Amino acid sequence: MKKVILVADDSPTIRKFVSFSLKMSGFEVLVACDGMEAAELLPKYNVDLIITDLNMPNLDGFELIKAIRENENNRNIPIIILSSLNGNEDIQRGLEYGANSYLVKPFDPKRVQYEVAKYLN
Repeated sequence: MKKVILVADDSPTIRKFVSFSLKMSGFEVLVACDGMEAAELLPKYNVDLIITDLNMPNLDGFELIKAIRENENNRNIPIIILSSLNGNEDIQRGLEYGANSYLVKPFDPKRVQYEVAKYLN
């Protein structure tokens, strides 16, 4: 059975690029255009890993991570932040909120695949 990865990013280009890369690696990919949509998808699917941006409308990545970590059903899902925010404060905050990894855009698809493989293999 394919592992399911949820990709939350408000950029259609990033969603398409990350989704394509992950699908080529054999994963099933769900996409959300913001944190709110991602939060709505979570209870409907058995998600194995989440990749989220931080700067998104409605519900940003920090709040999404916080909500995931506070929910007993989703608490242990690995979360990878993929963001253009590259300041130490943002990285520290993301990890403190409960993210497992932090990747900075622009990114190498191989790096994303490597991070995903750390948690799903």
